[in-house]
Amino acid sequence: MNRRSPTELLVAWGRGEPHAFEQLVPLVHEELRRLARQYMVRERPGHTLQATALVNEAYMRLIDLKRIRWQDRAHFFAMSARVMRRILVDLARTRRSEKRGGRAPRVSLDEALVVSKESTQDLLTLDDALQALAAVHPRKSQVVELRFFGGLSLEETAEALQVSVDTVKRDWRYAKLWLLKELSSLEPSRKTLD
Repeated sequence: MNRRSPTELLVAWGRGEPHAFEQLVPLVHEELRRLARQYMVRERPGHTLQATALVNEAYMRLIDLKRIRWQDRAHFFAMSARVMRRILVDLARTRRSEKRGGRAPRVSLDEALVVSKESTQDLLTLDDALQALAAVHPRKSQVVELRFFGGLSLEETAEALQVSVDTVKRDWRYAKLWLLKELSSLEPSRKTLD
């Protein structure tokens, strides 16, 4: 039996082939764990959610995505990054509602991914800013999601969005400046965005 590539399995899964996802998981699991570890390294020590749990939760949510037209591996990992981001934002929203008040200090984009009691509001503020960016510049928001949250290279991002690397570079610069302005309006003392 010939082994199918991840892209072939993604396409088959998108068409509803019953066992395609099961065959895909072992092929992409380690990369998803690497992506999850990138998220979790920014977490506070002793965080209850571990990288493996984040990957498992992402699998559960990805399975629920019916009839997605997967383009390729880059598209899959971009969607996985988005799902993991949503999981962490949902956790932050839960923490905020449990906390009932209190304001954490605002931080730069790189620091905003730390989901702890102190920075729950930061992740939510960043998520709100990204949603506002997506409303006016959807592709630029996708570039941030793929590069920052998904850890994709310029080339992988260009492939996933089907644009040139130069376009990704321009979108990345613009998006960082736009987010800096958006986040700075909320916290004038913060002027850096890495």
